[in-house]
This record gives sequence, structure tokens and C-alpha cells, in this order.
Amino acid sequence: MAFISIENVEFSYDEVEEGKPVRNAVDGVTLGIERGEFVAVIGHNGCGKSTLAKHLNAMLLPDSGKVYVDGDDTADESKAFKIRETVGLVLQNPDNQLVASIVEEDVAFGPENLGVDPAEIRVRVDEALKAVGMYEYRTHAPHKLSGGQKQRVAIAGILAIQPDCIVLDEPTAMLDPNGRREVLSTLIKLNRERKMTVVLITHYMDEAVLADRVVVMDSGKILTQGTPDEVFSQVELLKIHRLDVPQSAELANRLIGCGVDIDRIPLTEEDCVKMLGEVLE
Repeated sequence: MAFISIENVEFSYDEVEEGKPVRNAVDGVTLGIERGEFVAVIGHNGCGKSTLAKHLNAMLLPDSGKVYVDGDDTADESKAFKIRETVGLVLQNPDNQLVASIVEEDVAFGPENLGVDPAEIRVRVDEALKAVGMYEYRTHAPHKLSGGQKQRVAIAGILAIQPDCIVLDEPTAMLDPNGRREVLSTLIKLNRERKMTVVLITHYMDEAVLADRVVVMDSGKILTQGTPDEVFSQVELLKIHRLDVPQSAELANRLIGCGVDIDRIPLTEEDCVKMLGEVLE
């Protein structure tokens, strides 16, 4: 069994439109996430990706099907505490997760509620703030920080709990480009240096290309999944389902349509420059 195992999960909100129940927000999803993997989940608004994210730490429970975290069933109430220690969830708006007037007090909130020894909390808070590059701001007021800095403090608050996995629900959606870069570099560092499992819910394709695996959702179902190369080479499929692709992949696809021989779809600006150099030669 995978570290996180999602088995034929269905979930719908208690909503009615025109006298009929709304379709399932998550509709028969089966997915495995391995320990240490960096998985990006993409899709347009309303596709079910945020709802799926909330199932990974038992914030939501399936109407049918099962979710297992390190072998524990999220529907087992006796395991909820352990599951939420194992999987930390960072929401889109960092202001919703900042609860204290001082940065280090905010980061300490989680381990304090877990009953961690004060001396250990001090160590965890310092390590978490250093991991996200916010240690020098430990005595600052969170409300005076930039959006990217706030989100990094929110991530530090989850890290202080010492989870094995961090799930982030569109953490850069409200940030400017600099804030996005700050958060993404933090996630890459946590995954590559600390071997932390990262699940990134995003609608930015240039963020998804950084992952080990990309899962594409549409209408509550998994449309396709694979490495970034495998997924973003399916340009026409993604477009049919109203999804964007990285600009470099879009350019390559248009060149292919014009008869240019390109053997690999580039995903980053660097790859695109290299590809164009080869084509022009």
C-alpha cells in the first residue's frame, strides 16, 4: 500500500441546484502517493482538487471509498489525531492560519496544542523558521509581513508539528510573482533536502512542472497523470478540457503543427531556449 492511498473515493457537498443534488465534487478517485514524492494536482476551478486535498488529513471524510494515511483509515476517529500529525495542510489564504501576534508564537501554536515539551517547542520553532528562511523575522508581527512571507510562516507552523507530508491547497494563488517564487523554492527544498512528501494543489502550470508527478482532475475525476513530460505533451487533451499548458509547451506544439520536427516538448524557459536554438540551427 502507498504512503497515502485513495481508493475509489466519492464525496459531494450537501447542495442542491434546480431541485437536484449537485454532482460529486470527487467522483470515484483512486490514487496512490509514495513517501518522499512531490505530486502536483491541477485542474480548473471546481474540478475537485481542493476537495481531494482536504481528504488527505481527514478534514473531509469520503461518502464512499477509503483514504489511508500510512495504513491508517481516515474514517477511524481514533486515528484522526495521528493522521493530522502525519499530514499537515496549508490553505490558500495564510491569514486564515495565522493566530498569534508574533511570528514565533504563531509557529509554536501547533506543537503547544500537541502537548510538546516547551524546550522541544523552542527547537522545533527555530528549525521550522530556518527551513523556510524566516528565522530573522521570528519576533515580527505576522500582519506586517508580505503575502509570500506570511505563507512561509504558515508553512513553518505546519513544519513545527513535524509531519511526514505537507499538502498545500493553492498556496500561491494570492501571491505576487516574488511571493510565489519564495514559496516554491521552500517546497522544493523541503522535498529534496528533507525528503518530505509534498502534495501541491495548483492551477499554475509552471508550478506543476516542478513536481515528480502531475495529476490532472476534471469534473471530480482523474483525467490523466504521469511525469510532467508525459502530461504536458498531451496538449490537445488538456485544451479540450479547458486547461492551460506551460507557454513553452504551447509554443512547441504550434511549431509541430507548422511541420517543425521537435522530439521533446519543453516545459521550462531554459528548455524552450535550448529547443529554439536546435530548431534554428
